[in-house]
Amino acid sequence: MDEGQIENICGQDEDDEEWTQAHASSSSPERWDVLGLGQAMVDFSGVVDDAFLEKLDLEKGTRKLINHEERGRVLQAMDGCSYKAAAGGSLSNTLVALARLGCPSITDRPLNVAMAGSIAGDPLGSFYRTKLRRANINFLSAPIMDGTTGTVIVLTTPDAQRTMLAYQGTSSVVNYDSCLASLISKTNVFVVEGYLFELPDTIRTITKACEEAHRNGALVAVTASDVSCIERHYDDFWDIVGNYADIIFANSDEARAFCHFSADESPISATRYLSHFVPFVSVTDGINGSYIGAKGEAIYIPPSPCVPVDTCGAGDAYASGILYGILRGVTDLKGMGELAATIAATVVGQQGTRLRVQDAVELARSHDFRLNSVGTDVGS
Repeated sequence: MDEGQIENICGQDEDDEEWTQAHASSSSPERWDVLGLGQAMVDFSGVVDDAFLEKLDLEKGTRKLINHEERGRVLQAMDGCSYKAAAGGSLSNTLVALARLGCPSITDRPLNVAMAGSIAGDPLGSFYRTKLRRANINFLSAPIMDGTTGTVIVLTTPDAQRTMLAYQGTSSVVNYDSCLASLISKTNVFVVEGYLFELPDTIRTITKACEEAHRNGALVAVTASDVSCIERHYDDFWDIVGNYADIIFANSDEARAFCHFSADESPISATRYLSHFVPFVSVTDGINGSYIGAKGEAIYIPPSPCVPVDTCGAGDAYASGILYGILRGVTDLKGMGELAATIAATVVGQQGTRLRVQDAVELARSHDFRLNSVGTDVGS
C-alpha cells in the first residue's frame, strides 16, 4: 500500500489540522508531562455483514492476532467496501484527548505529550507519525527502516459488534536504549500500554523503563488493555503492576482478571483489592459507572448521562480525564472521576474514538482545577 492510497482512504482530520497550525511548537520541551510507551498501529475500519465474517471464518465480536498473509487476505476481501485508515490504538486515543484538554487555548501552561514505541519507516508509519503530530503528540522513536508498521482491521457489523484483527508488523520489537532512557528521565508520568505485553521480549524493556521512571521521580501508569492479554501474560503483568505501577487503568472485566475473581464478583471489590497493591486504581464499568480506588477503599463515580452512539474509546477517554486531573494537581478524587466520566460520555455520544477539540476546550474550562504541577499523593 503506497502513500497515495493511504491519503485516499483516510483524508484529512480537519480539527487536528486547524488546531496544530495555530498552536503546535516545533521545539521539544525541557520535560514531558506524559510519555506513553505503546504500539503504533494503523486502524483499517470498515462496515461488513455477517456473511463477510462467515466467508472468512471469523468469530464475531472477538479480537485475534493475524499474520501478514491473513491481513492481505482480509484487506483483499474488503476491496470495494467502504473503509478508512486512522492512526489508531488505545494509548494514542488517551494521549490525543489529554493533549486537547491541555491545549494552549485553555491555559498558559499547555501539556506536553509524547509517545514512544515501535514504528516502521514505511508509508503506514509515516502516516501514523503525521497524524499524531497534527494532534500535537510527538512520536519520538526513530523508525525501523526495513520494518512493517502494525495494523488493526476493525470490522463492524450492523448490530454494532466489532471484530478486531491485529497484525503486529515486523517492527513490533520495542528496545530499551539510551534514547528511550533519556526521554523517560524527562517525564512526569510514564504510561505503559498493556498490549505491549503481547510483543516478544518487551518485559525487559518495560521493566527497565519503569525503573528509570521511578529513579527520576515519574509516576508509572499501566493500562490493562484486554482481558485475554492479561490471561496470557498474567505473571508478567503482575511483575510490573506489583513492583512499579502507581496508577492502573482497567475495565471491570480486566480488573477481575487481575484479581482472579469470578464474573459475579463486583467491580468495587476488585477495585478495593487492587488498591492494596497500586496507589491509584481506576476501574470503569460501562453504563453502571466507575470506581476509583486508593489505600483499600473505593469511591463510586456515577455515569455521566448521554445518548450512546459508539462506545469504542470510552475507557481511553476516561483515562485521559484521570491523567489530566493528576497533572493539574487535583486531590479531589470524586471531582476527578466526574470529569473523567463526562469526557467518556462525550466520546460515547459521538461517532469515533477521539475527543474533539472544541469538546475538550469546553470540558477543561468547565472544571475549575488549580493549575499546579504534578502534586497529588498518588505515588506516596
